[in-house]
Amino acid sequence: MKLDDKLYLVRFNTDKLNHIKISDPNVCLQQCQDKPCTRFCPAHVYDWDEEEKRIAVGYEGCLECGTCLIGCPFGNINWKYPRGGFGVSWKNG
Repeated sequence: MKLDDKLYLVRFNTDKLNHIKISDPNVCLQQCQDKPCTRFCPAHVYDWDEEEKRIAVGYEGCLECGTCLIGCPFGNINWKYPRGGFGVSWKNG
């Protein structure tokens, strides 16, 4: 089974409370030129919004892998697990 097929089986129980936050949006705007979070996240949770000049966080699709905890060179991503009963629901495939 291909990876894309396996990821298709993943389901989410989305919480209304965001479990991922950018600690200081000004760091992304003024200090972070490369925006690596838009590339290292396997779920593509982070996206640079050129119009609003900020990182948009789509926490609803987070795979809870923790890559963002070590990937941000400024440690500017505040990530924690979703509340109990919420988040990713893995299926065998």
